[in-house]
Amino acid sequence: MTILIVEDDADIGSVLRRGFVAEDYEVELVGDGEQALAVATGRSICAIILDVMLPGRSGIEVCKALRASGQTAPIIMLSARSSVAERTEGLMAGADDYIVKPFNFEELLARVRVQELKRENSEGDPRHLVVPPLDLDLETRTVSTETGTTRLTEREVDLLALLMRRAGEPLSRADIFSALWAGHGGASLNVVDVYIGYLRHKLGEATPDGGRLIVTVRGRGFMYQPA
Repeated sequence: MTILIVEDDADIGSVLRRGFVAEDYEVELVGDGEQALAVATGRSICAIILDVMLPGRSGIEVCKALRASGQTAPIIMLSARSSVAERTEGLMAGADDYIVKPFNFEELLARVRVQELKRENSEGDPRHLVVPPLDLDLETRTVSTETGTTRLTEREVDLLALLMRRAGEPLSRADIFSALWAGHGGASLNVVDVYIGYLRHKLGEATPDGGRLIVTVRGRGFMYQPA
C-alpha cells in the first residue's frame, strides 16, 4: 500500500513519513505539485496526502490535475486555512477530505483508513455498509459483528449509517438532526441524544464494548470510531 505525501515543509513531511511507515505503508514523499503528478501518473496509490500551500502549482490545482489524469486514489488535503469557503474549494476540486493544520497524526491515519473502507464499500454489496467491526445490513436492518447480531429500528439504521459513512469525523447534534429529523414536526434537538443512547445500547448487545464505538467528542458532537 503506497501513500503519496505532497508536502513542502520538510519537518511535517518527515513526521508523516515516519508515521505511515510505522503503520506498514510504503511512502513516496515529494515537495511540489510537478513531482506529485510525475509520481502519481499511472501508479496504483492507496491515498494522497496533499498540502494546499505548495511552491509553484497550488494543492487545489494539483488536485484538479490528478483527477483530470484519471487518478482515483482518495485525496486528503492539508491546510492551515479553515473557512467553509476554502474547505469547499478543496472538496470541489476533487478532494475526498480536508484536515486543518495543526492536526494529530492519529486523526489523519483514521481518515485515511476511513477512505480506504469507503472505497471497499463502494465496490461491494450496496445493501451492506461495512466499517469494522460492524456490518450493517440496510435491507434487513440488522447490525452484525463476529460475536453477535441485533436488529435496529428504521431510524436507528439511518443514524448508524450516517455515522459509519462519516467514520472518524465528529458530527454535531445540529448536523445529525438536520439530516434525519428536519421537517418532522414535534422533534427537538434532544432526540439526537435519545437515539444515540438507543444505538449504544443495541451495539452493546451485538458485541462487547459495542456501545463505545460511538464516542462523544466534547464540543463537537458524536463520532463512529472504527475498531
